[in-house]
Amino acid sequence: MPTPIDDLRTAVEAAAAELGNGAAATPTLERPKKAGFGDYSTNAAMLLAPKLGASPREIAERLGEALRERLGERVDRVEVAGPGFLNVFLSDAWYEAAVAHLLAAEDWGAGTAADLERIVIEFVSANPTGPVTAAGGRHAAYGDALARLLEFAGHDVSREYYFNDAGRQLNRLGESIRARALGEPVPEDGYPGEYVAELAAEIPNAAARDAEDLAFAGGQLMIERIKETLERFGVHFDTWFSERTLHEGGEIERALERVEKGGHAYRSDGALWLRTTDFGDTQDQVIVRSNGIPTYFAADVAYVENKVERGFERQITPLGADHHGYVPRFKAALAVLGGDPDRLEVPLLQFMHIVEGGRRASMSKRRGEFVTLDDLVDQIGVDVTRYFLLQRSHDSTIDLDLDLAREESSENPVFYIQYAHARIASILRKAGDKAPEIRGGLSLHPAERELVKKLLAFPAEAAEAAERRAPHRIAVYSLELAQTFTAFYRDCVVIGAEPEGTEAFRIALSVASKRTLARALGLLGVSAPDTM
Repeated sequence: MPTPIDDLRTAVEAAAAELGNGAAATPTLERPKKAGFGDYSTNAAMLLAPKLGASPREIAERLGEALRERLGERVDRVEVAGPGFLNVFLSDAWYEAAVAHLLAAEDWGAGTAADLERIVIEFVSANPTGPVTAAGGRHAAYGDALARLLEFAGHDVSREYYFNDAGRQLNRLGESIRARALGEPVPEDGYPGEYVAELAAEIPNAAARDAEDLAFAGGQLMIERIKETLERFGVHFDTWFSERTLHEGGEIERALERVEKGGHAYRSDGALWLRTTDFGDTQDQVIVRSNGIPTYFAADVAYVENKVERGFERQITPLGADHHGYVPRFKAALAVLGGDPDRLEVPLLQFMHIVEGGRRASMSKRRGEFVTLDDLVDQIGVDVTRYFLLQRSHDSTIDLDLDLAREESSENPVFYIQYAHARIASILRKAGDKAPEIRGGLSLHPAERELVKKLLAFPAEAAEAAERRAPHRIAVYSLELAQTFTAFYRDCVVIGAEPEGTEAFRIALSVASKRTLARALGLLGVSAPDTM
């Protein structure tokens, strides 16, 4: 169902098309950054002027007349500004109708995607050689929030965790467990963390078992712990995919045979190479070593093909910033298999740091010195952790300040947003059986109008966040909405407001605000409490 903003945009486009005899390009419709420049502004006149051979300001005047005729009582006035922008000032009647639309829209903001796709998001995928770190938590929060956004937009989304249960790193875990079980020093390239000693104590007869056996047993235990941590964090995966199955099921061999037959591979120095440079990589990649053993990248090629065979039309694989070299390789893997490389996306997440007392904590898993996601959640809770990990763009470094995260004050954005939601719930409890109602004929306060505009911005924000793979936009929006509601509550009495009809309208605004705030927080995986 079109939103009030959609209807307004349609009216602007129709007026422009009529004035330009169908020659108008698609104009913008935006909220001006400065107060006093209207509720919404359009550049339609500047697009029409060259085609009509008149000045933009003259065209804007004519466009304003046409728009007034189309909108009638819904527009208060229009003004020409600058080189030819048309600023539209909407009437209170338009705002009242907009709130009525908000109340009626049960799926407010959802279903904005034009072309629906089956999408698989593979994220976190840390090797089962240790607990999920706080840095892994950023990947978990990002991937899950992105999946929620894409589902909200209308896509069919599957969450997948790929665990490397084959290869040298898991063998090192086995060697480390055996050393701990025997009371010997951990190998230089092993894992010295205390969790390894715990694994050694938990695995029956660990001292008598060989490293390969211990690698498998330890890996299985770590996978179960990783699952428990992520479920606790509110992240549920639809599929846990084992790298081992690619080896045991012959998928790696089939994928390599296919790329070799397609002319995308060649042999040199006894190894098999993939021509990834044909697809933007800086150098070709080895897929089978000279000793006949496939590389990790060979498994990646087979895994990419496996996703295609399962019917996924788009693959999204967030990786750490230090994996930037994987982007062209992954795209090349899909291309050599006959797929469209643009349908494989690799968002790169920058590093994060835990800060306490102005100092950064160590994050090295290999040294056994790291902050786990469980540690972080124990200290500040799931909601705060998720929001703090999502409030910045994924391509920005995060310094997560534990001192701020623990605060229960307006300085803490999570507390501020959740408190705003709880305040609205309290207002609605006081309203009792007083129903939200739009009677019309009111004279609205500026704070009411600002709140309506912020609520109306939600569908576009959610759509943009999904399209740009940018959950942080929803984190920013939720804080702005909470701030806008707080300003409204400060300036406008709700329960007992006069004149007649004002109280019912403000209750309606409160209901719409509560729903939208809860929906925005839900997209981040953050709860919206009714009491605090």
